[in-house]
Amino acid sequence: MLKWLAIVLIILLGLLQYRLWLGEGGMRELTEVRQRVDALEEENQPLRDRNARLAAEVVDLKTGLDAIEERARSDIGMVRTDEQFFWVPGVAVDNTGLEINAGLVGMPAPGTEASQ
Repeated sequence: MLKWLAIVLIILLGLLQYRLWLGEGGMRELTEVRQRVDALEEENQPLRDRNARLAAEVVDLKTGLDAIEERARSDIGMVRTDEQFFWVPGVAVDNTGLEINAGLVGMPAPGTEASQ
């Protein structure tokens, strides 16, 4: 009787070990999941860095006027009232910013004719 109990317990232990190492939710699946997590972490790191840069830029835009002025100058070509703007022919310039800026001061944009 004791011999049969020992055999049954050994078989049960073998089945549990099989399930632990090779079955669903076992160690092999755990290592695959960990590898996928590592791959996704590497993929997400540049996105996290970009989000941190954008968050810093948002804070800078909310608190400082220098960042707003820099964006206005570079993106839409705005100039201060005490500055002079010189247009150099032959240099490629994005006209959308010039048109917006010219509309703000009531003048036609360089390269466009005033409609009358």
